Amino acid sequence: MKYLKRLFPKRQRAFTLIEMVIVVAIIATLVLLISPNLLAQKDHADKRTNDAFDSTIRTQVELYQENTGKVPASFQEMVEAHYLTPKQEKQAEDKKLAIGDFAKSGE
Repeated sequence: MKYLKRLFPKRQRAFTLIEMVIVVAIIATLVLLISPNLLAQKDHADKRTNDAFDSTIRTQVELYQENTGKVPASFQEMVEAHYLTPKQEKQAEDKKLAIGDFAKSGE
């Protein structure tokens, strides 16, 4: 008998099903409370990124105009003149931006 007790020591108490359900419910509640805030932050970050990209394109178009004295015909022309990178050109085309959106008026 003592030999069996040594082979199989006293079992430790485990979590019950109710305790596990309560923990999962608390975690789910926290996720539900936090997720709307995270989604709003992501939307805000996306808007800021788009605004920064638009500002960069506007600045590069203005630099091109000041240096050449003319409005660029396309983003490809600006890439060839090294005012934009091919990646920026692709992003501008994906966003369906036009040179006219950024060119200074009156020139």
